[in-house]
Amino acid sequence: MRLDIDTYREILDTLTRNKSRSFLTGFGVFWGVFMLVALIGGGQGMKELLNQNFEGFATNSAMIWAQPTTKAYKGFRKGRRWDMEYKDVQRLKSRIPELEVVSPVLFSNGGTAYFGDRKTTVSINGVQEDYQRVSEPKMRYGRYLNDMDVAQRRKVCVIQKKTYKDLFPGGGDPCGSFIRVDSVYYQIVGVDYSSAEGISFGGESGTTMLLPITLMQQTYNMGQNVHMIAVTGKKGVVMSTITDRIRETIARAHTIDPEDEQGVMVFNTEVLFQMLDSLFKGVNFLIWLVGLGTLLAGAIGVSNIMMVTVRERTIEIGIRRAIGATPKMILSQIISESIVLTMVAGMSGILFAVMILQMLELANTEDGILSAHFQVGFWTAIFAALAIAAMGVLAGLAPAARAMSIKPVDAMRDE
Repeated sequence: MRLDIDTYREILDTLTRNKSRSFLTGFGVFWGVFMLVALIGGGQGMKELLNQNFEGFATNSAMIWAQPTTKAYKGFRKGRRWDMEYKDVQRLKSRIPELEVVSPVLFSNGGTAYFGDRKTTVSINGVQEDYQRVSEPKMRYGRYLNDMDVAQRRKVCVIQKKTYKDLFPGGGDPCGSFIRVDSVYYQIVGVDYSSAEGISFGGESGTTMLLPITLMQQTYNMGQNVHMIAVTGKKGVVMSTITDRIRETIARAHTIDPEDEQGVMVFNTEVLFQMLDSLFKGVNFLIWLVGLGTLLAGAIGVSNIMMVTVRERTIEIGIRRAIGATPKMILSQIISESIVLTMVAGMSGILFAVMILQMLELANTEDGILSAHFQVGFWTAIFAALAIAAMGVLAGLAPAARAMSIKPVDAMRDE
């Protein structure tokens, strides 16, 4: 398809001859492309934000805790309260070899943490060093708890993001500083900036203070009780296949019905992540359905308007045919007009969508760190541009076929 300056001028003259009609027709394409690009970028950003709620949490993990029984068993009535104990950790390790990490966790009601004249409410968890293999920390400063902290009952702690910002509003490395909770002082050895808000045990996300589990047993006089046991499976192990064995191992040791799913609660995070995957697939399908549907509606609008334009130019096209214009030349002219209209409107839609997505990224930037990427990728933009061009060709085919069928004698009759 050969284009020269005169051809461009003719296309521009045709499209500007009826500015309102051309604008409204182009707006349909503009809106369709904008919706497609904005939905793709917005869906990607929302997916990243949602994933951050579970960032660092092992996908093949499970949490076990005790609840009142819901079934009578071996002379014990339902509704009996019971507690897990440290021996349950060893039972799981020895009887279920598919488990890679078995980490006990203790919770407390928390309290108020003080540093200088600053204070904030914290929840306190007692953990072992291997708990970071279940919920991976994102250390901004310092380190995580280690085996020596647990073995020697060191009075050290790891604080999280919200606690750090409340107690140290000026920023800086707080490691080595001492904070007081009630009457006990703890030395900060690390600041965890992980943002896994979707799975939080023992308190509000960002406010948890982690202590060595042995120190917490001693300080809060918790004996051998364990409030929760976090486990992860070895590589290739599907947690749902060993959930019943985990429940049975704990239940039989405490004279509980092995089928009492509420009495021995096993929360399998694998199910949660499968639900998220299904949700993302559904959202992506909806995005493409709505975006492409809106884009198609714009293309139909362009085609209809070009048909009207061809009808209005019957005399002009008939005269061209009479002086020697070939069907190919008429086809080229009409399709060129359709492509120019859709390309101008479509590229405007892409630019506007990129501006909106950039504003969303700026709104989700904290401490110079971008929380989620809303911008579309390079190849997505290329695909959108190619889709616009293809849409322009398709939108011009029917009007072009109508124009090619016009004969000089038909033009004379219209005249």
